[in-house]
Amino acid sequence: MSSKKINSALIKKDLYQAVNGEWLKTAKIPADKPLTGGFADLADKIEKTLMADFANPQSVQSKEPTMIEFLKFYHLAADFKQRDLAGFEPIRKYAEKILEFKDLQSWAKQLSSLTVLGYPSPVPVFVEPDMKNTSRYALWAGVPNLILPDKTYYSQKNSSADALLKIYSSMLNEILTIAGYQTDFIQKIIDDTLAFDQLLVPHVKDSTELADYVKAYNKYQLTEFTATSTEFSLEHYLKELLGTLPDQVIVSEPKYYAALNKIVNDKNFEIMRSWLFAKTVLGATGLLSDKLRVIGGKYSRAISGSKEAMSQQKSAFYLATGQFDQVVGLYYAHKYFGAKAKADVTNMVKKMVIVYKKRLENNTWLSTATRKQAILKLDKLGIQVGYPDRLDPLYEKFKVAGSSLVDNVLHFEKIANLDHYSKWNQPVNRKRWEMSAHTVNAYYNPSYNIIVFPAAILQAPFYSLKQTASENYGGIGAVIAHEISHAFDNNGAHFDELGNLHNWWTKDDLAHFEKLSQKMITEFDGLTTPAGKVNGKLVVSENIADAGGLSCALEAAKNEADVDLKAFFINWARVWCVKSSIERQKLLLNIDVHAPNELRANIQPKNLVDFYQAFDINSTDPMYLAPDKRVNIW
Repeated sequence: MSSKKINSALIKKDLYQAVNGEWLKTAKIPADKPLTGGFADLADKIEKTLMADFANPQSVQSKEPTMIEFLKFYHLAADFKQRDLAGFEPIRKYAEKILEFKDLQSWAKQLSSLTVLGYPSPVPVFVEPDMKNTSRYALWAGVPNLILPDKTYYSQKNSSADALLKIYSSMLNEILTIAGYQTDFIQKIIDDTLAFDQLLVPHVKDSTELADYVKAYNKYQLTEFTATSTEFSLEHYLKELLGTLPDQVIVSEPKYYAALNKIVNDKNFEIMRSWLFAKTVLGATGLLSDKLRVIGGKYSRAISGSKEAMSQQKSAFYLATGQFDQVVGLYYAHKYFGAKAKADVTNMVKKMVIVYKKRLENNTWLSTATRKQAILKLDKLGIQVGYPDRLDPLYEKFKVAGSSLVDNVLHFEKIANLDHYSKWNQPVNRKRWEMSAHTVNAYYNPSYNIIVFPAAILQAPFYSLKQTASENYGGIGAVIAHEISHAFDNNGAHFDELGNLHNWWTKDDLAHFEKLSQKMITEFDGLTTPAGKVNGKLVVSENIADAGGLSCALEAAKNEADVDLKAFFINWARVWCVKSSIERQKLLLNIDVHAPNELRANIQPKNLVDFYQAFDINSTDPMYLAPDKRVNIW
């Protein structure tokens, strides 16, 4: 789409609609998905490409052992004739193990083995870098997920909560009925599960609170942590799980653990057991017969707005690629991502870092001391483009055995969990990729101080060797600078050049930055969408990153000889093009730290003088924002 084909007069009214409006009028959302356009279209393209490749295993012609195991697993996942014949039986023994526990103590004694085997838990613990010493892995204690998408859904003001819980209950009833359980038993499981879920609600964070990374770091000494439960032994659990006792545990939500005795105790054990059983069954439906798979997805489809379940073959594809994600990612990258593109994008990243460095050097509101530390952090920024240099050795342990899909999945789960917990107190692998190369996304990891751009996002409209430099800067350039900006958003700014949680700001500089962050909150807070109003505090970190990303990419584009600012802003709007279900829009307004796509496209350009000059926008135009309302941080 050329910038010349878009009427500038329409852009003065609404940039997003001017660029994407015609497409939006006719675009159809796939029945098995909640959205289409932008990121989703690229993901769909990769899905079709890889499904076509894997439909005929002989055509893959891979001698890689891990790829051979993936294809075996994919074959098991796609064998719905066998899955339909087996019905619920492959998971029955695994699920009913939960029902064998007669009291809290019998369950607690086996909690470590249950954790390794992948069972749900009211006290989930996991291994991640210590945010204040990111050279080593620490033990973290999290909280269980609620049934509804967010704590705010349980408010009386939320009209969709009752309907969603009815769908959840109906789904569970259908599954357990097909499994052959008696009506009274099923109703008790449902009632108990909802009751235990309600016990959790007052003590967990909502999405806005979760968006504040810094407040997730609460280091407890071992005795302090184990004292949160007098009903069962957390000390026994951790020693069995890790082989020795840790000196400390990092607790993400202290309020939950302060209430742990009220939640997990002998009195509540029976409803907790039902909750554990229900979560175990629901978590396994995607491995069972086609009928159970489709029923087991009813609740998630109700939340997202997807009209239909995925086809058998597509569901098998996602199940298999999810298990072997990095294996499939390397296959995709090596076959479809060229060395020339990788070199070109890596060069763009380096250019963007240079632009950012100049921005920091010329910053007028940072003190010398803070500016020096910010530049040091930028100099230490890690850059990964395309795909990892080597496959995680974990995948070499996944060997398909026998003809049971469920048995293989449970075996792989055990292998992965043993590997996960073995990392405790070990040196951190900073080169580990958290996304596979065929994922259409990018990220910044504050604990590693690293930005990662998987191969899949490095295609049009984000990036193409066929696009102009200005278009590429408006697409992948802004994404690159967005991820760099996360190092200096309201969360990333609290981490130093090594990724440690450490305040490197002067008091005055931090206070000024927080005032600028509040301006960004104000700019978005309360903006209306068809799904409701935006929570400015929830989306502030991503908006800071968007603003910094767009501004720095613009400067980089202007440094090119053939700069075309119209093409730059038009491609910025194009990459955010999306059509999604109203259900998904409502969900994201409640839980997503990103602003709605249309607002991302429209609001950020309003903060930049070049946008007004490029399209001759003045104070009478709808896209105009008064100078004193514009927000510029980086």
